[in-house]
Amino acid sequence: MTAVTSAAGPTAGSASAAASPVGRTIARANSDRAGALIGYLPVGFPTLAGSIDAAVALVENGVDVLELGLPYTDPVMDGPVIQRATQTALENGFRLRDAFTAVEAIRARVDAPILLMTYYNPIVQYGIDRFADDLVSAGGAGLITPDLTVDSGAEWLATSDRTGLDRVFLTAPTSTSERLKLAVDHSRGFVYVVSTMGVTGARGDVDSAARTLVDRLREVGASTSTASACVGIGISTGDQVAEVLAYADGAIVGSALVRALSEHGVAGVARVAAELAAGTRR
Repeated sequence: MTAVTSAAGPTAGSASAAASPVGRTIARANSDRAGALIGYLPVGFPTLAGSIDAAVALVENGVDVLELGLPYTDPVMDGPVIQRATQTALENGFRLRDAFTAVEAIRARVDAPILLMTYYNPIVQYGIDRFADDLVSAGGAGLITPDLTVDSGAEWLATSDRTGLDRVFLTAPTSTSERLKLAVDHSRGFVYVVSTMGVTGARGDVDSAARTLVDRLREVGASTSTASACVGIGISTGDQVAEVLAYADGAIVGSALVRALSEHGVAGVARVAAELAAGTRR
């Protein structure tokens, strides 16, 4: 894991950073540019093949790490743009195994680490060890689990240690210092900083609470080897990417990319990705 100890970005030399494909990618982005760009798209939208093409287009236009969302029937954290897209994917017959098909197909075309973002119940239903083994076989890097806390995730912690998969836990402005410390100590790849309370969706201004939360994460992780801090929810422009990377290691964009794909197809999402990636070079 890389270190959340400096606003300039992660420390690239730690042994745990070397073990994490996401950590290595974020460290390299912070060395070469202002920081990393992480792009989210749901698997199966507008079709399975279309979602694969769109994910490839993100990487080809400057996205460093892919975050692929698994469509779910009760997406409590997702805003309306992502909810509509995941509902379309479900109506089109998305099945959990399609996620592994997508990861394998994307990895065959571009070299970028892929995290699956999923609520925990589908993993439990599939079988935690089976899910992890299938993700490794497909070439995936790990999981982002928005509804799983460290203290309730013992089985996932053990399975991810066995397989070497990255595990990303979420933090929010309301998180206690104890909760922040747990997330910092147990995340691998990065800590997901939720910039504002509420559901996902592009906003005109990135919540200033994000900067305060990153500062708190650095405080609790200052004396230990910890994960990078990457900020998500509400980022929609290259200027906002640059703003976030002034104090965080990575910027996460979802709704703006999903909207572009919905309205303008793969060409549209490629264009938006390039505009966002320009923010990493400012």
